Amino acid sequence: MPHLRSIALRAVPPDAAARFPFSVPIIRALDILELGVRVTFLVGENGSGKSTLLEAIAAAANLPTVGSESLDRDVTLVAQRELSRALKLTWNRRVTRGFFLRAEDFFGFTKSLAKLRSEMQERLRQVDEEFVTSSDWAKGLAKGPARNSLADMERRYGIDLDANSHGQSFLKLFSARFVPGGLYLLDEPEAPLSPQSQLALIAMIGDMVKQDAQFIVATHSPILLGFPDAVIYSCDKAPIEKVPYEELDHVVITREFLNARERFLKHL
Repeated sequence: MPHLRSIALRAVPPDAAARFPFSVPIIRALDILELGVRVTFLVGENGSGKSTLLEAIAAAANLPTVGSESLDRDVTLVAQRELSRALKLTWNRRVTRGFFLRAEDFFGFTKSLAKLRSEMQERLRQVDEEFVTSSDWAKGLAKGPARNSLADMERRYGIDLDANSHGQSFLKLFSARFVPGGLYLLDEPEAPLSPQSQLALIAMIGDMVKQDAQFIVATHSPILLGFPDAVIYSCDKAPIEKVPYEELDHVVITREFLNARERFLKHL
């Protein structure tokens, strides 16, 4: 049974109906979005509103973010926060574990980790200078907080995320931050991932689903959309509608291109 059962749009204030994001067709027509399974996908073309809706759900659920400002302070999400206050979230079981992640925020996350790691290393050097005449015991005691923080960071994320490819680092982040029983909202996580890495992410999601986790994912990836027993909602038309995997434009076009790419390329 999923933690978050459904999302509904409350009455929209009259002065807000004509402006973004309430003017977006799928949001204006939103009634109740049922989340009856552990993995739900939102799919649609750029500008369809799927990311906006996902951001508003994350704000309404008060989820922490990865690699960006918290949702309640991010100046780029003022409109999404207004939408979040108009949403009604119905829970089977309220959870606080989990996170919200936009693929573009990952760069900020790796930068913040690198900065923190540099600060911890600098603190260790400062202790060596400040305690040059002190005993090893006193020096070790002074180094304790920085050394423990650095060790914990390296245990979770490795010595240096930047030393890996973007895709490898992305998967390492998921491996480190996914915990049982969490709610995870992911916006286009396939962006840095090769097809093989997308399959690895599917395996991770499957493992976490077995451990009571729930995922809501906005994506363009036919590979991720193939997750077994997931519910797929198309945001290309209002209202949002459930669409079988085999009927998705993303899947149909990809299949037809792979089967007859010469025919497609000839007309470009």
